[in-house]
Amino acid sequence: MPEGDVVWRTAQRLNTALAGQELLSGDLRWPSLAAADLSGRTVVEVVSAGKHLLCRTAAAGGAPLTLHSHLRMEGSWHVHATGAPWRTARAAHAVRAVLVTARWTAVGHRLGMLDLVPTDQEHRLVGHLGPDVLGPGWDPQRALENLRADPDRAVGEALLDQRVLAGVGTFFMAEALFVRGVTPWTPVRDVPDPAGLVALVHRMLDTCRHEVAQSTTGDPRPGRRQWVHARSGQPCHRCGTTVRVAMVGRAPQDRTAFYCPRCQRGPAPTDTGLPQRPLGSAPRAGGRRTAHRSPR
Repeated sequence: MPEGDVVWRTAQRLNTALAGQELLSGDLRWPSLAAADLSGRTVVEVVSAGKHLLCRTAAAGGAPLTLHSHLRMEGSWHVHATGAPWRTARAAHAVRAVLVTARWTAVGHRLGMLDLVPTDQEHRLVGHLGPDVLGPGWDPQRALENLRADPDRAVGEALLDQRVLAGVGTFFMAEALFVRGVTPWTPVRDVPDPAGLVALVHRMLDTCRHEVAQSTTGDPRPGRRQWVHARSGQPCHRCGTTVRVAMVGRAPQDRTAFYCPRCQRGPAPTDTGLPQRPLGSAPRAGGRRTAHRSPR
């Protein structure tokens, strides 16, 4: 799932293309929005709120409206020159929104959520979020208080809770906890210097939002960009121990968590201890392995 850095870059790209422009048409291919008409409205701005996107519009004599979208696992927005063929080869049936201005056309593919609400009602959609890690009003003290509110909770689960702080997903959760040297299943109360953890999460996302490829190691080479995320069955870059993966959180909201059992101290209660293959590999009949595309 795209995390806060990717969503922030998406908002910046959409804002650059659409802000201040009149919408010639707004095709919303969503059952509840099929009759909505955005034509003639002016895009005021496009901003991110954690993993959410808010496209704010205005119209003379009309109430400001916000088009809210969430990328979920597979969603994306792309900007094309109006009238030109779309550069992205994506199935037409997966298009959920098309916003057309005189110069640019923004196309939303496989969006996980799409809503149209009065701008003064945005809180109905994003009011539950904790401090936005990449937002202009980032409040590390409030994020720390939210994190400490349930001291018995696994720290990995807490970091993924968007009510605690908004914008963190499994990538930054795993990478930050590796750098801090604690497993995702460590109770919050046992995490050394939780304020330092919050600061690290912010620093990681703040750095990555300006980069095309996410990297937490400082090494841009493929296969060296992250410490543990999506590296199960491969050697730890730091100590050589096999990186492992297990689930963190309570079903059905549990998520995958990658970690190094040597570099990170603390419990890993859902780890069976069985050998683990690299992510995206599976055994063939006869014991040989074959690679396949892992689900996203």
